[in-house]
Amino acid sequence: MPLTLSRAATIYSLNQLIEQEEQELKCLGMKRVPSSAALNTPECPVRKVRSSLLPLYSFPSADGYKAKRIRSFEDLQAVAAGVPDIDDMYRHSSDDELMMALENTSSDSGSSVAAQVVPQRSVLDGLILAEWEDRAETGGIFRYDVTACPTRVMHGTYGFIAQLNEGRASKKRPTEFCIDQVAQPFDDSKFNFCKAMQREVLFQFQPSPGTSPSFIPSSPVPESANLVFINVSPIEYGHVLLVPRALENLNQLVSPSTMLLALQFAREANNPYFRVGYNSLGAYATVNHLHFQAYYLAAPMPLERAPTAPLSCIKSGGVHAASKPRNTRGVTVTQLAGYAVRGLVFEAGDSLEEMATAVGTACEKLTEANIPHNLMIVDRGARVFLIPNGFAERKAKGEVPEDIMDSQVDPAVFEISGHIVLKRQKDYDIADQEWAWRMLSYASFSEEKFAHVVELCVTSNISSFY
Repeated sequence: MPLTLSRAATIYSLNQLIEQEEQELKCLGMKRVPSSAALNTPECPVRKVRSSLLPLYSFPSADGYKAKRIRSFEDLQAVAAGVPDIDDMYRHSSDDELMMALENTSSDSGSSVAAQVVPQRSVLDGLILAEWEDRAETGGIFRYDVTACPTRVMHGTYGFIAQLNEGRASKKRPTEFCIDQVAQPFDDSKFNFCKAMQREVLFQFQPSPGTSPSFIPSSPVPESANLVFINVSPIEYGHVLLVPRALENLNQLVSPSTMLLALQFAREANNPYFRVGYNSLGAYATVNHLHFQAYYLAAPMPLERAPTAPLSCIKSGGVHAASKPRNTRGVTVTQLAGYAVRGLVFEAGDSLEEMATAVGTACEKLTEANIPHNLMIVDRGARVFLIPNGFAERKAKGEVPEDIMDSQVDPAVFEISGHIVLKRQKDYDIADQEWAWRMLSYASFSEEKFAHVVELCVTSNISSFY
């Protein structure tokens, strides 16, 4: 079954927002005072962005999180029983609701323009798409046209998705560091996002004490700015990078605080087709500068469909299954069942901070143990998959079959999730669920090694049981 890529409706572009603000000031007998630094340094590197102004999306930093329904896409058993996938609120939302105008203009003393309060539903979603499309239409930024990449759903129960992306194979930036160490110091001599051009930055993404999100088309850039970039080698439409505290040169390691920002990004986008991923070093991150990736795919990912089960635990005499899901820091933790790789599944309660602490701490434990790992954030931040990735180790030991090696597919987070990016036409033509499953199985930890991951990430942090 082929997938088609359609142009997504946008809400507002930056130019539209600025024009609207100028009209409002004109009605008040005022004139917008442009800044010579505002958006006028697109060819300067990001490290010099402190002297520029960038668009700013601010979101409420309040912790509350209440999802109407956790899973946007039901597991295979529910699908077989006829349970619908996406909750009614999203599925039946009208275009008018998605295209609500920005209202309630207020002033902001720290900016040359007015802050515009926006409705929380899908505004970040529309902003990402509007600015991504703007860069695509400008030309000369993306290394290839991802909309021209053929995509199909493989026949089979899970619906693995294959994409032929020859441009990503030939034009993507190569890895510049060793892959046998998860924690490596930041090296400014190698590529990092401070060396990217400012035209690759879409906007700042900053928490605020307010109760509603707001958008400012032109705002000063603080030292601690979280920046959203385009991915110049995209996998899908709207492929962006979230770089926490970009100017601080953080290396590619997740902590509870940076995990919280990624969860907030997913929550603010509020779109079940928008997923946020992370690759550690050794699990196919190619840049040692902290970043999360995100893009749109208008289909369920197989990982989201996978059933879950109570965690296995280590007892004398071997590995045994626990009888109930575990609860750590208010977050339910289970494990994947019946999927090609073993992994942990974290499900939020009513607190993103608790979710960020549970997942971020688990990542820190894996880093201490030098275990490469991937993260996939789905369901608007309500669920996170944490996958220990052993593919590079098995590849180095010569344990990966020749046909899989020849495909040049190194399973990072999106491949692990079931979106298989292939680099050669012949592989795209013949890839099926059996091949995808077999390829991913070489990334999976053994039962014994996975039990150790559970011990590191969950058992030592358990606060209570159901």
